[in-house]
Amino acid sequence: MMAFAWLMFSALIIVLDLWTKQIATETLTLYRPVEVTSWLNMTLAHNYGAAFSFLSDAGGWQRWLFTGLASVVTVVLIVWLLRLPANEKLTAAALSLVIGGAVGNLIDRIMNGYVVDFIDVFYQAHHWPAFNVADSAITGGVILMLVDGIFFTSSAKSEEGG
Repeated sequence: MMAFAWLMFSALIIVLDLWTKQIATETLTLYRPVEVTSWLNMTLAHNYGAAFSFLSDAGGWQRWLFTGLASVVTVVLIVWLLRLPANEKLTAAALSLVIGGAVGNLIDRIMNGYVVDFIDVFYQAHHWPAFNVADSAITGGVILMLVDGIFFTSSAKSEEGG
């Protein structure tokens, strides 16, 4: 039953991601920044590749590679989440974030052939690659997994004598 709640959290991430991408697509002009602060712009971008636009100019085959890869990883993470003991809340939260983000970007890739990015963080002339809510959820989930693995899983094993 707990896994269902975590999957609903993933669904919330997906809805939030798709909603913000829709707003960005409807209100922003492609590659034309709108200043929000001295370090943040909203800039609509279409990412045909993976993280940091990896393989974005590969000719189109990468769309299906990344679609298949994201699908397989998502299924594996859902199975992991469903088998997770109820007391492993940090791992469940991490998996839920990654699942939600992966599915949000997967839907984009299937529907559009690219992922909609729009958050543009920078310092002076140095820009972080544009990203979206899904990317933020994936990053947050991975960070939680690392924190869990480094600080909690190893301490639990040492308490068990392993």
